[in-house]
Amino acid sequence: MLAPLYRQIRHLLVESLRRGDWMPGSAIPSETELASRFQVSQGTVRKAIDELASENLLVRRQGKGTFVATHHEPRAQFRFLRLAPDHGEAAAAARSRFLECGRVRASVDITARLGLRAGAALIHVRRVLLFGELPRVLDDIWLPAGPFHTLSAERLAQYKGPLYGLFESEFGVRMIRAEEQLRAVAAAAEDAVPLQVAAGSPLLRVDRVSYTYGDRAIEFRRGHCVTDDFHYWNTLS
Repeated sequence: MLAPLYRQIRHLLVESLRRGDWMPGSAIPSETELASRFQVSQGTVRKAIDELASENLLVRRQGKGTFVATHHEPRAQFRFLRLAPDHGEAAAAARSRFLECGRVRASVDITARLGLRAGAALIHVRRVLLFGELPRVLDDIWLPAGPFHTLSAERLAQYKGPLYGLFESEFGVRMIRAEEQLRAVAAAAEDAVPLQVAAGSPLLRVDRVSYTYGDRAIEFRRGHCVTDDFHYWNTLS
């Protein structure tokens, strides 16, 4: 059974995004142009674009057109960051302090999460996220070595923007969705030191698998979060 027509157009648009026909931040053709290209009504194209906009793959700008979403946009930079202070404004000024970056071999656990072969080469990044001067998140990030083979500690030290923005602009990999699992844990000694807490302190562990186009798992991230004065938030609809 064929999918509804607008879903077929949605699929064609996503394929164009995956191929890089329209780069992050750039405008896509108008609804009229796309309707002519695909030989469908403008309403069908609009419905497909509306769905992609609701999924944060495209961004509509009043009077300007529709653009490919980018992690460099201020409103998108913290879309995947769900830690917020208990009091005051959301901590938009989170900054990274990178501790490690190097090649490792995939463990059984990470192999399963990223759909890789046993012992595949990975890039491992360890960083602390600071809110003001407070270290509140310790991230261990594993990436397939192929797409990220030139990622280095030196490059990370130079970079000041959002990490997903770096992946997008320099490695051509855009994170479009993620799945997370949350668990309460006690701080291991090697995690307690960079977070400036005592070993055994309660932490929130967030395991995330991030996906790019084609539902391809491209990052596994394990974050240990201090929640003494911060909390994890989400919006359900």
